[in-house]
Amino acid sequence: MTMQRSDHDQAAGEADLRAALASVRSAAKDVDTRAVRGRITRAIGTLLHAVLPGARVGELCLLQDHASGWALEAEVIGLLPDGVLLTPIGDMVGLSHRAEVVPTGRMQEVSVGPGLLGRVIDSFGRPLDGKGPIKTVHACPLRGRAPNPMKRRSIEQPFPLGVRVLDGLLTCGEGQRIGIYGDAGCGKSTLMSQIVKGAAADVTVVALIGERGREVREFIERHLGDAIARTIVVVETSDRSAMERAQCAHMATALAEYFRDQGLQVVLMMDSLTRFSRAMREIGLAAGEPPTRRGFPPSVFALLPGLLERAGMGERGSITAFYTVLVEGDGTGDPIAEESRGILDGHIILSRALASREHFPAIDVLSSRSRVMDAVASAPHRKAASVFRDLLSRYNEAEFLIKVGEYKPGSDPLTDRAIESIEELRAFLRQGQDEPSSFEETVSWMSRLTA
Repeated sequence: MTMQRSDHDQAAGEADLRAALASVRSAAKDVDTRAVRGRITRAIGTLLHAVLPGARVGELCLLQDHASGWALEAEVIGLLPDGVLLTPIGDMVGLSHRAEVVPTGRMQEVSVGPGLLGRVIDSFGRPLDGKGPIKTVHACPLRGRAPNPMKRRSIEQPFPLGVRVLDGLLTCGEGQRIGIYGDAGCGKSTLMSQIVKGAAADVTVVALIGERGREVREFIERHLGDAIARTIVVVETSDRSAMERAQCAHMATALAEYFRDQGLQVVLMMDSLTRFSRAMREIGLAAGEPPTRRGFPPSVFALLPGLLERAGMGERGSITAFYTVLVEGDGTGDPIAEESRGILDGHIILSRALASREHFPAIDVLSSRSRVMDAVASAPHRKAASVFRDLLSRYNEAEFLIKVGEYKPGSDPLTDRAIESIEELRAFLRQGQDEPSSFEETVSWMSRLTA
């Protein structure tokens, strides 16, 4: 009886096995085991047209010419009825009709880890400083998503920057995003270095997008100093492709996100948002998008919020971000300045008139604003800042009359006080590059001036 049951179980098992094998064979008939390859059909400017079945937007592809050994990566940025649009990540010199397009099946990722601190890299994470390979421990998406707005912590604490005019009159909060607006020659690099050196941050990430090659080394060696030990510098100079320059902004933001997720306080410094937008304009126009304001295609204004919203408070750590924006004059009519000002939590306006008088930082206090100052500064601090701004405003209103000798002392006591104290106010606002000032010292000095 036992032997009969054993034979029956064995037969049933063999039947199940045959059924499973038949199911696998049936499914295998629908699997395409051939490797997908594509070919270039057009190459115009910075854009490639290719026939590539099954490609996805954002997918990385490898362009390779086996005859010459030439190879280059490219990213799918659009779909056409008869193919796809690719933008090369690098120089296209050497591309020929022989090159085949090989989809990699993956999106761009960033290799991250503490080993990046103190290093200078490009937008692919490759070292540029000659210090050898970088040890990384994790990979994360290049284009991450902004934190859930309901899971972000509120901005409640001041974030000392070591710059008196900012700590005292435009107080920044931890997790705030601020735009620095100014023309060339207004001292943006100097202000950036002061913030990097003086900020109470665990990690600093600096993105230099489209800069002149000479200025990159100068900024690192002359402006960063010892702060380089806790800083990561991501660089793509002006001679690099539009895709590489645009990727620099995403790379720096992704690195900042990684350290924020570790519970750290991160400063993200991006110079400049304007050059990132210009790189995206090159890509968009080459793809056939219609130009709108100042020649910028609609995609630029759709991408800006996605990039800027990635910074700020997280569930654990924070990214306090500063974005420089190149403007002429007061920036009126500049689409990138207008768009970013509506997204960010504050704006710092640099004045060419102040810079021409060797007044640095050349910040126009009355035109600048921190939208979170009321939430992070104490009541006495806010009162002192209000009186300080009022004195500056009154002096500016009377300055012309003073210069032409038409102002009559005694007509307005507050204006008289502003005139008497203007040199002390200016001494407070001026600050040398290597002249650190603590948050407490700044508030105390400002309180004495306005008592």
